[in-house]
Formats: sequence, C-alpha cells, structure tokens
Amino acid sequence: MPMRSQYCGSLNAAHIDQEVTLSGWVDRRRDHGGVIFIDLRDREGIVQVVFDPDAKENFALADKVRGEYVLQVTGKVRARAAAAVNPNMASGEIEVYGTGLKILNEAETIPFPLDAFSNVGEETRLKYRFLDLRRLEMQKSLRFRSKVTSAIRNYLDRNNFLDIETPILTRATPEGARDYLVPSRTHENKFFALPQSPQLFKQLLMVAGFDRYYQIAKCFRDEDLRADRQPEFTQIDIETSFMTQDQIMSVTEGMIREVFKDLKGVEFDELQRMPFSEAIAKYGSDKPDMRIPLELVDVKDLVAEVDFKVFAGPANDPKSRVTALKVPGGNEKLTRKQIDDYTKFVSIYGAKGLAYIKVNDKNDLEEGLQSPIVKNLPVPVRAAILERVGAENGDLIFFGADKHKIVTEALGALRCKLGADLNLYTKEWAMLWVVDFPMFEELDDGSLTAIHHPFTAPSCSPEELAANPATALSQAYDLVLNGTELGGGSVRIHTKEMQQTVFNILGISEEEQREKFGFLLDALKYGAPPHGGLAFGLDRLIMLMIGASSIRDVIAFPKTQSAACVMTDAPGFVDDLQLRELHIRLRKKEKAEAAPAEGAEYGM
Repeated sequence: MPMRSQYCGSLNAAHIDQEVTLSGWVDRRRDHGGVIFIDLRDREGIVQVVFDPDAKENFALADKVRGEYVLQVTGKVRARAAAAVNPNMASGEIEVYGTGLKILNEAETIPFPLDAFSNVGEETRLKYRFLDLRRLEMQKSLRFRSKVTSAIRNYLDRNNFLDIETPILTRATPEGARDYLVPSRTHENKFFALPQSPQLFKQLLMVAGFDRYYQIAKCFRDEDLRADRQPEFTQIDIETSFMTQDQIMSVTEGMIREVFKDLKGVEFDELQRMPFSEAIAKYGSDKPDMRIPLELVDVKDLVAEVDFKVFAGPANDPKSRVTALKVPGGNEKLTRKQIDDYTKFVSIYGAKGLAYIKVNDKNDLEEGLQSPIVKNLPVPVRAAILERVGAENGDLIFFGADKHKIVTEALGALRCKLGADLNLYTKEWAMLWVVDFPMFEELDDGSLTAIHHPFTAPSCSPEELAANPATALSQAYDLVLNGTELGGGSVRIHTKEMQQTVFNILGISEEEQREKFGFLLDALKYGAPPHGGLAFGLDRLIMLMIGASSIRDVIAFPKTQSAACVMTDAPGFVDDLQLRELHIRLRKKEKAEAAPAEGAEYGM
C-alpha cells in the first residue's frame, strides 16, 4: 500500500467519493462533541480529516494525536455541510472521513507556533529552520522558487543555451568583494577561493566554442550583509558568443518577461533604456525606482553667484552638485518633525544638512516662501528655482549641496524614502535597462577602479581608452526592477591588447597579470570570439516577485546578518590535527590587559 495517493492540499470537490491515502503533519487537532477533527498538512496545503466514535480503534488513536505528529490517514472524500465550507482553503469544500490512522512519528512541543501570525524572532526561526520551513508561507515561497528556476531552464533550453557547470574551487580574482579562501592540504601554503561568480570560466567556455551557456550557479562573497545580501547566493549566469549588446539584452529580457507573465500574470511594455548619466542626474541612483514620479533637478548654475556659501561653494566646485527635489503637496504631507527626521536620514550618506523651501504662494516671492534659507537667495534666484522645478502652491522643495557623490546618494535615497513613506508609487512594477556605464570610477587616492569588473569591454579602441580612461564608457547594462538591480552584464573584452590595456589602467603589473590571469590572456590570443552575457540574482528576483522583505525568506537555509548559521553553529572550530594537515597555525588573540604580577593585589 502506498504511503500517500494524493497531497492534502490538492484535494477538492472533484475528489468527492474517492478513497484516498494521505501523509503529513498535524496542523491542528480539535475535539467537538465526541467528533475529532484533524487538520493534516503537507507541502501543498491542509485538509480536514474527521474521525467519529464509530471508527473505534482509529478514534481512540486520533484522541492521542497532538500537534506536529506525523500521520498516515486513509479515508473517503466527502462534501462539507454548506455551513462548514471554508472559502479560504483550497480544500475548503471537502473533508476526509477517516477510516484508517497510523502514527508514523510523535513530536515534542515545538519551540514556536507555525501559523503566519505568530511573532517569532528571526534568530529563533533560523535556529529551528527545519520547523520554520514547515510554515505554509515558507513552503509557498520555496515552491514558487522551484517554479521560477524551472521556467528559466525551459526558456534557456528552448533558446539553445547549454547548462554547463563551472568549478567551485578556483583562485582569487579581483571582483570587488573579499573572497572566501579554502586552504589546500596537498599544496602547502596555497589557497583556493570560492567563486564570486563564474565570470572567467564562462568566458573560457565561449573561447572553447560552446556559444550559449547558462548555469544556476552558487556564488560566494565575504562582505558586509544587508537584507538583500548573503555570503552565499545563487545567480542565473548567462554567456553568449556572436551576439551584439542589443541581442543579449533582448534574449535575457525575454526570459524575465516570460517568467513574470507565466508565474505572476504581469506583462511589461517595451522597456526603457536609460543612460547611466541620466539615471544619476535625475534619480540619484544607477538603479532608479521608476514607480516614484519625483526627480532631482540640478540648480547649480542658478546659485553660483549668491552670497550663501552653503550653495555657492559647491556651485563653483566642478566635483560638487547643488540639486533640488520637489515633493508635490509636501507642505501638508510633511510635518516639521518629519523634515528633521529626513535631515537625520540623509546624514547617513554624509550630507551635512537638508535645506528646504515651503511654497505657500509662488506668486509672492517675498512672503509666500517659508524657509530658513530663503533670505539668502535673491528674489530672481528664487523665481528661477521655482520655475525650473515646476513648483506649485503647497509644494515642498528639498536641496542638496555638497560633493557630487554625497548629494547624489543622499537625495537619491531620500527620493526612495519619500516614495515609500508617502506612498507615491504610480504602478506596481517598473522595469528598465540602465546602459552606458562609465568604464571606471575614481577612488579617493586618485586611482581608478572598474565599475563592473575588469573584463568589461569599453565603447572605444585601446588607444582611446588609454588616452582618456576616466571618461570612457563601457558596453555594460543592468536590468532594474522597482529600484533593485535584478542583474547586470556586459560585452566582454575578447582581444589580448584591450585586456592588457584595462589591466594597465587599473595598475595591475605585467607580473601580476601573468600570475593571476595568464590563462585568460593565453585564451584571448587563440581566437576568442566576440562575446558577452550577464547574471541575474535569483534570490533577489524571487524576493521581489513574492514581495518578501529579505532574501532570507526565499532561501531554504540562509545565514544571519553576521554570516553565521545558527542552526548548525557554523562557522565552527576545527581540531589541531586538521590544522596541521592544512599547514595552518592559528594566531592567538593578545589579552586586552596583562595579568597582574604575583602578589600585586597585596601591594608587594
């Protein structure tokens, strides 16, 4: 006899009068006037099972059942009485009249209730993750994740992509975050690194002629964590040969469109392609949330001649910005306390303050504007600012004046926070491409670093790149959804000359080039095809699609904010024998304070 004939949650009115065998966990047990009701749960949902005294032995056994016991039930599906129909359950029209019952395993009282309304701390949930995963909400998330990965594989398979695995043990490469290092037992004093991405291997697959590759790949980054970051994460990794940037974007966009249409019933219009420079100028971010109608407006030229140094200083500094952000109806929507709270908020990004003007009467430039700074702005300047931002009566205008990076990040973040706090969203979903990224950005010491990675192709020749690296644009592209980067990629460098030019600009010596990337440089000189690709963050995609607040809610066994697993107590210590085999000696922490000399406590 099979242990189950159907899933609990799959039963409905179509199964009435059928004999079924079910297996699952006791979600709830209720005794109503001599009739015992058991809500039996499995990954597909819950069904009500009824045992009455006529069942004799089974009824007595059902009376012993408690929450989270594992049961096998046999019975007959029957319609519920009209008054007992539960429209909130998929199986709410039916119940199973129990004719057989077997307790497969008992369960102790669990540490926390599994219903969706219980307030349980995340640390506890992660410590008992095997229980937390029994909750219908978590079961639903991981089942949805499985459907997404299946849809992705089906799409890529239909489009002639090959699923090819790449190594997990590799060597450290500069990808922008710290590597997780793995000591080698057989190669003394040497280390593997866990891959931050399969980047170099997928490029080598293109050199090898595999043309279209994909992999749902595990990647690792030893970095500080946030709600949408994990030390190990999963990405949908894609690479192609003999395709232009437009073609790569088109085929991968088609994949995301199909997933949303099939699994969410959401269809997107033709996606906008926004240059990086426009995204930064108007929205203060390279991943703008286009659901929010607010825009940053530069007013640097309007305040360059004023006596107000807070504005005039940055206005006359080529590396600074003076920018306005208009909040329609902000006078009534925002209190003085909220404005003060927003001032504290932008300080996180280095802003020293948050100037503002309340527009009470735009036609009265003397008395109709309310602000601590308005007296420092000549009337013509006030008029020009109001005109440029399109101010109306009742609007509130915020200002940022500082170094370009500080103003951009502060007002960009403020724009998103205002959108959320004031519910300014004009649509549920907004997706676009951001393109034409700079090749490099300047660090504080004046050196350059790659904005994406050092294998991204520029939009110019090696000679032009070497002559003007700071202004060069790349053939890179990011897909952004609701202010979150879903994925990014680029056309890759496919000639040795260009790759070495980029390495030289980044200050990577010829010796280091050979040591770390000799295999890549060798591959590029043996007929590497034009190629490119991108990678999507699978965890982040699922998080957005189901509306979760953290990717930890869509990963079966995630780490905490401190990159630990409280369930398995990882990372953990290893014994001295293992360390000796790995040729590792641990450094002991020095004591914060030296121990007192013998007898010191007695003044000797």
